[in-house]
Amino acid sequence: MNPTLSPQARRARTLLFVCFTIVYLVWGSTYLAIRVAVETLPPFLLAGARFLLAGVVLLLWLRLRGTAWPSRRQWRHATIVGVLLLAGGNGLVVWAEQSVPSALAALLVALTPVWFALLEWVRPRGLRPSVQAVIGIVVGFGGVVLLVFGQNALLSGGTVNYWGILALVLAGASWAAGSLWSRYHDHPASPWMTAAAQMTSGGAALLVIALVRGEAGQFAAGHASGRSWLALAYLVVFGSWVAFSAYIYLLKASTPPRIATYAYVNPVIAVFLGRLVLGETLSQQSLWAAAIILAGVVITTLPAKNPSP
Repeated sequence: MNPTLSPQARRARTLLFVCFTIVYLVWGSTYLAIRVAVETLPPFLLAGARFLLAGVVLLLWLRLRGTAWPSRRQWRHATIVGVLLLAGGNGLVVWAEQSVPSALAALLVALTPVWFALLEWVRPRGLRPSVQAVIGIVVGFGGVVLLVFGQNALLSGGTVNYWGILALVLAGASWAAGSLWSRYHDHPASPWMTAAAQMTSGGAALLVIALVRGEAGQFAAGHASGRSWLALAYLVVFGSWVAFSAYIYLLKASTPPRIATYAYVNPVIAVFLGRLVLGETLSQQSLWAAAIILAGVVITTLPAKNPSP
């Protein structure tokens, strides 16, 4: 650590390091937790309960500590972000993991930084991607094509579930859209209040989707396995309270290229845990496709030597 830094700068640097570590490790493990949870819990009901519970409890705790309540404008933005990040981003991942292995889900969601570059380009007054970023976008989506349409594209001996694949690709796009909206619009000064408002809004939207789909009538608490309940508890405490709050802080305190590095690490953690705990084994072609996808993400997010004006 640089001794010339002020105590405040040291604390800020330490907090950044801790938040990055949390997002890397915890979010990498949530793909496994989701896969275990949806074995016996309905997907949107599971996701809605996770985020609504986490959001409401965190809101109450922050209010007891005297944290300022979001303004009406901030609540509106939190609702938009919550729907995009959690109902669209996380909800589609949870639904897809009923039929798609956790390792493959993590690889497809790793395309999120590519979506960042595309959406940043098309938004009003957005930044045009560099030639390097365009190459990365093409390479990344080329890896998806190989992953989806090649023979034996999923697990060894597995088959492709195209609806699940589509849901995961759209989940990455929705997550990127929500992250960009959060970055460029007004939110509370406290990143934890921001996270709480977004989780509450997103969780409520997910529960509405669950009710429309009739998942409440399908759910019986006695039929859910103990390990599914443990997975849900892990998702609430670590995936939501800890990791999501860390991510919201990073959106405010760091830069998009640095934040995007979680997309390199999460799939590695997810593939390792999927193999270790669930015995998921990716085919050789899947590993090649994964390498191409991650190469596209790296090319897209690395600083360009001659960025476009």
